[in-house]
Amino acid sequence: MKQFEYVIKTNRGKQIRGKLGAADKKTAMEELRKRDVTVFSLEETKQTILQMDIYIGNPVKPIHFIIYCRQFATLIRAGVSIVDANQILTEQTESKPLKKALFDVNSSLLRGISFSQAVQDHKRIFPPLFVSMIRAGEEAGDLEGTLDRLAIYYEKQHSTTEKIKSALTYPLTVGIMAIAAVVYLLWAIVPQFVTMFESMDAELPVITQMVLMLSNSIQRQWYFWLLGVLLMIILYQVCKRTERGAYLLDYLKLKVPVFGKLNQKGSIAQFTRTFASLYASSVPVLQALAIVEDISGNKVIGKYIHSAGDSLRQGKPLSEPLKRAWVFPPLVTQMIAIGEETGSLDQMLEKVADFYEMDVENTVDRMKSLLEPLLIAFLAGVVGIIVASIMLPMFSIYGNM
Repeated sequence: MKQFEYVIKTNRGKQIRGKLGAADKKTAMEELRKRDVTVFSLEETKQTILQMDIYIGNPVKPIHFIIYCRQFATLIRAGVSIVDANQILTEQTESKPLKKALFDVNSSLLRGISFSQAVQDHKRIFPPLFVSMIRAGEEAGDLEGTLDRLAIYYEKQHSTTEKIKSALTYPLTVGIMAIAAVVYLLWAIVPQFVTMFESMDAELPVITQMVLMLSNSIQRQWYFWLLGVLLMIILYQVCKRTERGAYLLDYLKLKVPVFGKLNQKGSIAQFTRTFASLYASSVPVLQALAIVEDISGNKVIGKYIHSAGDSLRQGKPLSEPLKRAWVFPPLVTQMIAIGEETGSLDQMLEKVADFYEMDVENTVDRMKSLLEPLLIAFLAGVVGIIVASIMLPMFSIYGNM
């Protein structure tokens, strides 16, 4: 979207200067004329780096996109035209990036461009799944139903993702607190007892010697510890950007104890829900598999989905390569096989997605109830070891006095 500076004069004779965002100068002029004003000048302005909108990750929050899909479906069902519905949502949305994109989409619609083509020009805002389903809905004349399916899909995906995040957030928070507590004790508390132990020339227990060595290392060689943490972060980022490294990290996410199964169930739910939505919207199967592969969120699962696409190209069943994949339990492959045989693949996929979404929810609830006391005990144990390493030699010294 381009930025324009304008000078206009209202009906009351007041001259106003301002800025306006539009796809081109013609669209900006049309927008100003709608305000029933006299346009004196309209010039495009070049944005500096400081004025540009820079977004990290997805610029639109999931909840804003869900609301947009749901409201769009409601307006279309009520008989509102696509152009008018898009204009209404442009004014209502709270997301600044989405508002800008919808303004540009509305300008494209007024020029006669199809809605699917208009949103395709904003790939950061509208994902491939959305574009493909909208295009299929336009071709089938069922845009209302497609928007409903999109809203349901994004609602369920957001709900599943948030549940997994909530399960991971608690242990991560407790872990950070444990590290912070240990560093504080070793940095500020333990050194205060070193002089006392040295002056008494007492024989220290092994655990106390180890704690004192660690405390001394953190105090005098803290830069090595900091460098080590930075190197680990850099190594992780480098691995994420390489094909082999990203595959290995995703493999570990599925194999890590306790949380691996949760990640696996969440990925299966996302795969089946996405594929079901695309298939129900009449998106070609091979195209649907390519989209699912890209947005699967896991390279390991994406590899097996790619194999399923190759199997279909050779005239073989979709379920055949998935049966050989360890990431897909028999329930998934059997339901897909039944769906292929009966011609109800989308329904079978939705049932699998419902099952695993419910399973993720139940697993998260169980994990929270089990992890809370375990993590508290872990934190107490770590701090207790440090405290015990200080108290044991003191008891020994006082006992010999």
